[in-house]
Amino acid sequence: MLSELRIQDFAIIEDLQLQFKPGLTVFTGETGAGKSIILDALSAVLGGRVDANDIRRESDKAIIEATFLLDEPTQAALKPLLEAEGLFEGGQLTLAREIRAAGRNVARVNGRSVNLTLQAEVGALLADIHGQSEHLSLLRVQYHLELLDRFAHHDALLAQYRAAYRQWSALQEELEDLRKTQQFARERTDMLTYQIQEIESAHLKAGEEEDLRQERTRLANAETLYELSQQALALLDEGGTDSLPVTDLLGQAVQSLAELSRIDPQMASLNERAELTLNTLADIAYELRSYLESIEFNPKRLDQIEDRLNTIGFLKRKYGGSLEAVKDYLEKSKVELTKVENIDEQILQVEQKIVQIKQELANYAAQLSRERIEAAEKLTTGIEQQLDKLQMTKAHFQVDIRQQPDPNGLMVDGKTLAFEANGIDKVEFLIETNVGEGFKPLVKIASGGETSRLMLALKSVLAGADQIPTLIFDEIDQGIGGRVGMTVGEMLWHLAREHQVMCVTHLPQLAAFGDQHLHVSKQEQGGRTTTHVQELRGDERVKELAAMLGSLSESTKQSAEELLLRVLKMSRTLKNE
Repeated sequence: MLSELRIQDFAIIEDLQLQFKPGLTVFTGETGAGKSIILDALSAVLGGRVDANDIRRESDKAIIEATFLLDEPTQAALKPLLEAEGLFEGGQLTLAREIRAAGRNVARVNGRSVNLTLQAEVGALLADIHGQSEHLSLLRVQYHLELLDRFAHHDALLAQYRAAYRQWSALQEELEDLRKTQQFARERTDMLTYQIQEIESAHLKAGEEEDLRQERTRLANAETLYELSQQALALLDEGGTDSLPVTDLLGQAVQSLAELSRIDPQMASLNERAELTLNTLADIAYELRSYLESIEFNPKRLDQIEDRLNTIGFLKRKYGGSLEAVKDYLEKSKVELTKVENIDEQILQVEQKIVQIKQELANYAAQLSRERIEAAEKLTTGIEQQLDKLQMTKAHFQVDIRQQPDPNGLMVDGKTLAFEANGIDKVEFLIETNVGEGFKPLVKIASGGETSRLMLALKSVLAGADQIPTLIFDEIDQGIGGRVGMTVGEMLWHLAREHQVMCVTHLPQLAAFGDQHLHVSKQEQGGRTTTHVQELRGDERVKELAAMLGSLSESTKQSAEELLLRVLKMSRTLKNE
């Protein structure tokens, strides 16, 4: 529901902040006071059209901000839109619109700039404004089938159909892929067979490439490795013509330290360390000798390694860039080869599954269609009853349900019909406002009060099915009198038990039903006209209703009190029904 609306420098509104309550809110006041301007501002923040002329004179911009409290169904509807943009914040949402005299307008959702298209999509899920500045979800034909389905309360059946439809869609995609594969099956088989053989014949092993690179390095540097090893071994264990090897020299030092430690036991640890070092050097010399003997001068082996590394590099470049990618490609190719070799059998199996799932879809679709026809009859009856109450006795409503033939569709009642994600039916709401004119789409009907009353009738009957949380009606009392005004008020009051409802009215009979009564007036201050809004309670409300009944007097005040009492009794009765 809309909880707060702030308007700055918009038309004749300088700075206005409104707090709204659940239920039915009525706006009253003299013509030109700014009631419709408030709705225009709300339309703007919901993503409607604006221009620089809407900015208050001598201001460079107008700002409108609206805060909505979101129930769970509205959160669920908004979440896909907002989450994709990182704007979803749970139970509260703020919309803002900044209209600039120079430069582009700015739309914001939860404080972040967004494009106007997104703001309009969000706004369409939050409120409907019915009147001069129309923001009508019911005029969108694609919305009619959804409304009829919710009115019919066959959610479980629709869910079964949609689940089967998803299976059918997946099978259709699989069949399309298989048929594409079938077109090139022979060529693809030859290619896959060749690639599999090429990879398998290489007998790739994990870690092989690194081992080969290390071996190549050793073979390529065999002479240098031999010379360095020989030098180190000579110094350690063989010595030169004029010097003893390191191990002999260290052995002499160990003997001296041994004698030293026998005389001075404190040097025993030093002797042990020297002996350990001597042993370590002896081990190094031993391993060096073994390494020296293992050094291989083998140009032929080096060529073999180069060939092997070239083979591995070629396969890596061709099949993915790494040995892991080559192995993955091999496995996928084997799976695909099996698939290609059995392509005809697979196509036959998928086609049989499609036939079965289409039979299920046909059964669900036929049942859905029957239930929609039944629901359409009830909906038509209910709306025409509401239209009678609203003095639109010559108006008639119709739910047009059609199917289209399609040779590839579902077989339903002996006909092959096109089908989509919601069944075989195309649904559109039609209206005939005058006898003999014929039924026309809702968007073609007259505007103003007639439109608003039709929308009220529709909303009243569809209250449980329509999930738009806030409904705003302008000019709904155009062309109707006090008696029908009571009926309209009663309908709005009923509607406000399911939705937040706002209404601009000049009828006291309608205004008396308001759970919240806002009086709009304009005042002159400093040579400028500004709009003011006051919430009326108690005696102030009685005086306003009395003034709406005629000139303010004791008699009109008494009539106003009687009207409020009558509405109070009626609302209590309605609550208990």
